[in-house]
Amino acid sequence: MKKRKIPNRKCILTNEMYPKKDLIRIVKNKEGEISVDITGKKSGRGAYVVSDLVVIENAQSKKSLEKFFGVTSEEMEPIYKEIIRLIYRKSIPTK
Repeated sequence: MKKRKIPNRKCILTNEMYPKKDLIRIVKNKEGEISVDITGKKSGRGAYVVSDLVVIENAQSKKSLEKFFGVTSEEMEPIYKEIIRLIYRKSIPTK
């Protein structure tokens, strides 16, 4: 039986490669709207960030995602909140 290849993606905050399932995708569509892509299938320019609370909080203080997407802090605030919510949701144990 052939072993399946695990897709890796690079986190834009840490510049390290991680398995795709461990990352969160952020998408900027043609209209300029930025959203968190849970499914990984939304159309637009996508970027991956690692599911690590410390890294996300550092990025928020340094305004890394604002620089990457070329938007203001007010536009990115709900995105940061959504990313943090998803990280907390992943940490909840399931039965």
